[in-house]
Amino acid sequence: MSADAKMLTWEDAVVWLREQPDQRQLVLDAYYDDPLGVAAERYFRSGEWQEIARLLAGRGGKALDVGAGRGIASYALARQGFKVTALEPDGSPIVGAEAIRNLGRETGLAIEVVQEFSEGLPFEDASFDVVFARAVLHHTRDLDGACREMLRVLRPGGLFLGVREHVISREEDLGRFLEQHPLHKLYGGEHAYLLARYVAALEKAGFSAIEVLTPLGSAINLFPYTRESLREAIIDRLSQRIPARPLFELLLGNGRGFDHLLSLAGRFDNRPGRLYSFVCHKAGS
Repeated sequence: MSADAKMLTWEDAVVWLREQPDQRQLVLDAYYDDPLGVAAERYFRSGEWQEIARLLAGRGGKALDVGAGRGIASYALARQGFKVTALEPDGSPIVGAEAIRNLGRETGLAIEVVQEFSEGLPFEDASFDVVFARAVLHHTRDLDGACREMLRVLRPGGLFLGVREHVISREEDLGRFLEQHPLHKLYGGEHAYLLARYVAALEKAGFSAIEVLTPLGSAINLFPYTRESLREAIIDRLSQRIPARPLFELLLGNGRGFDHLLSLAGRFDNRPGRLYSFVCHKAGS
């Protein structure tokens, strides 16, 4: 189906993307490639998941993966030792619930699949030790309601991770972000909020502690870059403008120099749709 046809389904948009030779790297970075089991294992070994695993250290029990998509995070949570429920409203075999079921059968991991939206979770109060949502909050039709539901189904002392959420600095930036998004023009499902809007929704929901992970301050938000590959990309870009690569490598080669650069860059980072993550705790009983 051509890109200028009427709006596609999410699955059709991903199929279209996978058929574009010049988008192969984006397909890999988004884990849209097959075999799905290989893509899921690559995610489990990624720098993004290693940082998430650090946040999950010492926790166990039942985990809910909200807006699970193809199931890569459900897979990672199961490999981490959690008993996983994947919530995914789309039933499709490539990017939805059927893909997750196939992934579970292929890998031998027990992942329960429930087809429902995040604004009305079909679970009893305090059902899960961890609720995980990757790139979900910015898609919600009711952000406040979704955050309340995440809190409701968490057990006291539980952890909610809302990761890789698109942020804009001004409402006027939303149009520019949507115009730049590679799939929005195909299926029309993208969105972004002000950072304050996310934080307000999480606070109103009742989370007792909220940690905000910035775009340049966490490996979760840096992906598909790693800290090292980002450093190399910055040196390459600077060297193209000023032919002084040895100097840039010297200045940015040590941890403190690069950390200082990222800190400075973060103050002026107003890219529409840049990624933030949220680490949220439910008060204990």
